[in-house]
Amino acid sequence: MDLTEVCFAGAARQAELLRSGELTSRELVAECLRRIHRHDREVNAFRAVFDTAALAEADAADARRAAGGDAALLGVPIAVKEEFAIAGVPTTKGTDAVDTPAARDSEVVARLRAAGAVIVGSTRMPELGLWPYTESSWAGVTRNPWSHDHSPGGSSGGSAAAVAAGFVGGAIASDGAGSIRIPAACTGLYGLKPQRGRVSLAPEDQVWTGLVAAGPITRHVRDWALIADQISDSNGPAHPPRSSFTAAAAADPGRLRIAVSLRPWGPGIPLTQEVRDVVLDTASLLGDLGHDVVRMDPEFNDVAGSTAFAARYLHCAAISRAGVEHPSRLDHRTRQVAALGRRLPAGLVRKVIDQGERLTTHANRIFTGCDLLLTPALTRPPLRIGEWSRWSTIRALLAASRMTTFLPLWNITGNPAAAVPAGHTRDGLPLAVQLVGRPHDECTVLSVSGQLERARPWADRRPPAFA
Repeated sequence: MDLTEVCFAGAARQAELLRSGELTSRELVAECLRRIHRHDREVNAFRAVFDTAALAEADAADARRAAGGDAALLGVPIAVKEEFAIAGVPTTKGTDAVDTPAARDSEVVARLRAAGAVIVGSTRMPELGLWPYTESSWAGVTRNPWSHDHSPGGSSGGSAAAVAAGFVGGAIASDGAGSIRIPAACTGLYGLKPQRGRVSLAPEDQVWTGLVAAGPITRHVRDWALIADQISDSNGPAHPPRSSFTAAAAADPGRLRIAVSLRPWGPGIPLTQEVRDVVLDTASLLGDLGHDVVRMDPEFNDVAGSTAFAARYLHCAAISRAGVEHPSRLDHRTRQVAALGRRLPAGLVRKVIDQGERLTTHANRIFTGCDLLLTPALTRPPLRIGEWSRWSTIRALLAASRMTTFLPLWNITGNPAAAVPAGHTRDGLPLAVQLVGRPHDECTVLSVSGQLERARPWADRRPPAFA
């Protein structure tokens, strides 16, 4: 058996191979660790790699299976973004400003372990998750496996890079303003931000004033569904899905009405032609698959809504800075963003948070006339490493808001929204579209995503240096 092929097979196929006895968890985890130590010095996807613990967990998984035991992810290697608590490891959130180890696992990690997953390491993110790239002065840059001159995005850039390079079959990420969808789009992977509250963030609560959702980044739609089925909180605030996510990913969605919009959330924001082309090409494919595809460009309170989000984002940066042990260790730019947030009047912050409910009602009116919304994921291809490093903080913030304009609205509303691979640039960099579903309806997003993947498989194409 070619272990490189297995490493790129994705979490669901790895689980099948382990269950059938075609390989052991020890063999798979050891190969993943070998790949990490061979390639990650350049990619820089991992903050920490748990070699000894991971191999011990793999041996325990093999022993459990030999004794007749089983679990959905038994023996499957998974990586976890460094903002999720792992017992005995500092919860660093992309910084060098936290020293105290976590006393216990976060709920996400606990659920992964209960499902039998092997936690191989924690993945890098930009400081406090503030940027759509993964770089810092002290940790260096995390590179895109498709091009080491480009970023894998952020803030879950390390999670995406680890999956794209074939280091793990899936990785846990989070999304407060696009941080699952941005890196998935930049690395040719599938990243669905689930409904707010679908996955517990415990021991934290209301992260970023309720903007953040947690979920996997994976190679295939069915990988996402398998992992998400294990980490979802059936007692959380999200409405129960109509089926398991695994069943939804394989289901025929039937004929749906799908709206297509190229209208950015704010005035004067350009789209590159390559981005425009992949959205329209995906719309054409959806029509060929039998869906009723219509052009809609709804107005989502563009200026007021995006301005309110900017204030909320800055406020969240200030909260995050206050939560680290050693704020003076943060990068100068991180401290500047937090300082902008601290200057916001408390009354203004309450007002913009309160606006979220009205904006949610307004935005979801589009689903009275359609089942899904198709938009660009990003307005441009992936960033070059250091592209904004010489810019002022304000200029970089404005550029980030333009690049990600189609994403943060759905963090405010809480709707499920996915980045779906949709091709490559002329230079071979990944491009993606976004599919947004009705509130609590990940199942329709998964069914259509799976249909798109079956029609135009994307995972067979791999970053050349790692294949």
